[in-house]
Amino acid sequence: MTSRTRMKNPKVLAVLNQKGGSGKTTIAVNLAHAFQLQGNEVLLVDADPQGTARDWSDSSEEGICPVIGIDRESLSRDLPNVAQPYDWVVVDGPPQLAGISAAAVKVADVVLIPVQPSPYDIWSCADLVDILDARQTVTDGLPHAAFVVSRAITNTKLSNQVSEALEAYGLPVLSSRTTQRVAYPTTAASGGTVFSEPGSPAVQEIEAIREEVEAMLNDTAS
Repeated sequence: MTSRTRMKNPKVLAVLNQKGGSGKTTIAVNLAHAFQLQGNEVLLVDADPQGTARDWSDSSEEGICPVIGIDRESLSRDLPNVAQPYDWVVVDGPPQLAGISAAAVKVADVVLIPVQPSPYDIWSCADLVDILDARQTVTDGLPHAAFVVSRAITNTKLSNQVSEALEAYGLPVLSSRTTQRVAYPTTAASGGTVFSEPGSPAVQEIEAIREEVEAMLNDTAS
């Protein structure tokens, strides 16, 4: 058991956005469960001082995956000490640009930036993109980073145009996205995820995001 644990090389996904209400925690907890359902050992790290992911975990009787809080700028130093037993570590970042966000960028293999289809949300990404650019400049383009459209309203003009607006930042935009669905808040209220409702279209949304995240890493490996 000990030797196998030491050989693990956890993949770290950080879900970051300095603007509150972007759907960051929703994406983080649902992706953590999606990775777990693929047979992975998953740790969810709540780096938000508000502790939303921890509250979500506390509301569940059984718990989906381990959740710990590391809401300090020492995240990049502390995380490797607890990550080794896991295949995936998902970091739910803080809703403001702080040293914690920079630390998460430093330790991540992949950074997802959830953005609602709103001009205010699009404009607010600039500082986080600057942090990513600075990091990627000294690390041969790592971590991988991409926008993911969050809480889109289907067939609205702004939802259809948001990807084009985000491309101006020079980062890719995932083709998959989340939309406004009741399944997200109702399953979260009981400490669950959309996988608690297998027939929900939200399951396909999260699975599509998971597949794109894994493809980003696989492209590098190949």
